Amino acid sequence: MERCSPGEAGFSAERLERIDIGMRRYIDQKLIAGIVTLVARRGRVVHLERFGVQDIEARKATELDTIFRIYSMTKPITSVALMMLYEHGLFHLYDPVSKFIAEFKDVKVFVTEGELADLTRQITIRDLLTHTAGLSYGDQEDSPVDELYGQADLFSADITLEEMIRRLTGLPLVHQPGEVWRYSVATDVVGHLVEVISDMPLADFLEEKIFRPLGMKDTAFLVPPAKMERFATVYGQTEKGNLEVLDAATAGDYSETVRLHLGGQGLVSTAADYLRFAQMVLNKGELDGVRFLAPKTVELMTTNHLPPSLLPIAMGEEQMPGFGFGLGFSVLIDAAQAGILASVGTHGWGGWASTKFWIDPQEQLIGILMLQYIPSDTYPIGEDFRTLVYQALID
Repeated sequence: MERCSPGEAGFSAERLERIDIGMRRYIDQKLIAGIVTLVARRGRVVHLERFGVQDIEARKATELDTIFRIYSMTKPITSVALMMLYEHGLFHLYDPVSKFIAEFKDVKVFVTEGELADLTRQITIRDLLTHTAGLSYGDQEDSPVDELYGQADLFSADITLEEMIRRLTGLPLVHQPGEVWRYSVATDVVGHLVEVISDMPLADFLEEKIFRPLGMKDTAFLVPPAKMERFATVYGQTEKGNLEVLDAATAGDYSETVRLHLGGQGLVSTAADYLRFAQMVLNKGELDGVRFLAPKTVELMTTNHLPPSLLPIAMGEEQMPGFGFGLGFSVLIDAAQAGILASVGTHGWGGWASTKFWIDPQEQLIGILMLQYIPSDTYPIGEDFRTLVYQALID
């Protein structure tokens, strides 16, 4: 996308340099290995910078086209894919999921050890998109159901998405549908819905209908050998405070042999690629003359769907006050309650390895943060980046 000077986009050039200072602080303190930051306003890139290294041992510098595992930033893309099918009149949001995946019809709900209840109503497609289906991720300790998720080995790279869903429907729900917001594998089910409704593998649908027409040339479920030198290593922290490798820059779960393509967490991408997706959403469904969604569909997706009884949403024990949730995106509904600089209606999401993006329609602003550090709640780098962007916005 076209570049412009800070002043042309309503930014203070001097203040915008604080992004560099803030990100280098994380690098210099050896908290994060490498970072790419991107800011765009009114359809033009005002800031794009790289910091640190994508691999410490190889001493390989982070580049602007470094490829990152975006984990849950896959979710908005998969949600858009399903809503593209919605626009063909192939389903309604309140349709039961069992209409397309029969195994969901008879799932049970956990009550206590040894006691399961019938569904009070069927899980709907809207429940999946808003994370109110009663599903989980298997990584919380507040329900015995999460232990069952681990035993079911849902994320084995050797199985297909269809097999994962078959295993999932053999497990009880944590809650009745619609009763609680719980972050979950729901978007993986959304990915399988895309497959069932379109009669195409998810990877093929995303490539043909979204990535190729958007020009997202480095976004996929795999990293081909020719691009492996651009693939970043994932780091965490040892007890002594040193960075340690959690996932080396090898194909691993992103090789051509992997069969499980997860709509909730499976993609890799670059900052520039993800900008094209985000700009399409900001443009209400269109980019470079190609329309992917109607404006009203984007509006529906980026509006809070949760009633007050389901707020605040929370990631485990960490609450997110001031935020609601739409169809695949978090939505800011109260900036004061959230305690952040942003406009009401700002939407976005993040990934397990600390990647983050947001879209502010009021300011015509996009922020994208790419790095590879797990877990994502270790450092407030995402909120630091957001603050540093908004404090530089003066017009």
